[in-house]
Amino acid sequence: MAATDDLIEIQQLLARYAVTITKGDIDGLIGVFTPDGTYSAFGDTYTLDVFPELVGAAPKGLFLTGTPLIELDGDTGTGTQPLCFVEHSSHDMRIGYYSDTYLRTEQGWRLRTRAMTFIRRSGIHDSGIPHAFDRPAV
Repeated sequence: MAATDDLIEIQQLLARYAVTITKGDIDGLIGVFTPDGTYSAFGDTYTLDVFPELVGAAPKGLFLTGTPLIELDGDTGTGTQPLCFVEHSSHDMRIGYYSDTYLRTEQGWRLRTRAMTFIRRSGIHDSGIPHAFDRPAV
């Protein structure tokens, strides 16, 4: 079983992700990832260098995340975290979950990869429609 300190540190890292993206703090958002970190959604995987454009093109709103389920193996780990995104102007919601990998670095635990899975009204779980909104090309 993972050490409590590691679990708390990762939970705080994931809280930092939700708060920084909600506030539009791109530097803070990038800081939760390893330098080679990636984010996957809408049929594409993005590296950190395109995060400012990617986040700029995305809808704005509140990122509500649930307690993650985390499994650690030494200095690496995997996890799943529920998400409810509420768009700021209409209060429309998107629900789903993140599938993550973590790495312990000299700066502490960081996200190595984060992949979004949406839960549709039909009950289908998918990563989204490619090119669902204007965003930078991969």
